[in-house]
Amino acid sequence: MNLTGKADLHTHTTASDGMQRPADNVAIAKAKGLAAIAITDHDTVDGIDEAMEAGERLGITVVPGVEISTVAEGIDIHVLGYYMDWKDSGWRSKLERLLTLREQRNEMIIEKLNGLGMAVTLQDIEDEARAHGKDSGSMGRPHIAAVLIKKGYVGSMQEAFDRYLAQGAAAYANPPRLHPFEALAWIREAGGTSVIAHPGLYGNDELVREIVADGAQGIEVYHSDHDEADEARYLKLAEEFGLIVTGGSDFHGERQGVIFHGDIGSRTVDASVLDLLNPAGLA
Repeated sequence: MNLTGKADLHTHTTASDGMQRPADNVAIAKAKGLAAIAITDHDTVDGIDEAMEAGERLGITVVPGVEISTVAEGIDIHVLGYYMDWKDSGWRSKLERLLTLREQRNEMIIEKLNGLGMAVTLQDIEDEARAHGKDSGSMGRPHIAAVLIKKGYVGSMQEAFDRYLAQGAAAYANPPRLHPFEALAWIREAGGTSVIAHPGLYGNDELVREIVADGAQGIEVYHSDHDEADEARYLKLAEEFGLIVTGGSDFHGERQGVIFHGDIGSRTVDASVLDLLNPAGLA
């Protein structure tokens, strides 16, 4: 591939819980002078085709990806996959199972919110998602948070997560999910490359090491929620295990004037890393 320039390898779109359509993310990346951008929606690849078309039109490389939701030792762990065969029916069938679990989790959260006296329905969540251009894929906690704001139960996204939606908060729910080791196997079987997303958010580096030992091929060293100490620690881990070093903004778009987690291009790596993520040279 031999790309030169910078790549943002972690962004979300309206196919999951982002605010921008896939083509919009690509256009923003182009405007910011990036050489490549990855589309890594939660548990779905529905946004990739649109992004790919935009990439061809605008002359920017689009990396097909996904962010798989898993749980280990009671901790939410996210595993990024790149360059898997996203059109394969078997792969898509597996992701459909994950979307079913997401729907179950949303229903559990809504039930807890109702128990706390908040009149929130699944229809509210769906309406909120559609109002921001979502027509397929997965719904997530940001959609629920937006409804809580709209109904006046909280004043901001941060308050919604801190009080109700974050791990350990009053309405948090987490049904049995895929284990990270299973996600690694899924990505490997689909011909992709696996990367541990934002390890600094888990508070458990021993668990991160276990996932690496089971076959993770890369680690997201550079992330909007990592500080310099995190970056140094995970860069050292990458060197120790010979891991691919990646990075990205984890862009979800702007809500209430706040960009979650970071703006496109705010965290990048050299685009030459795409040759490591895509050794077979898949388009």
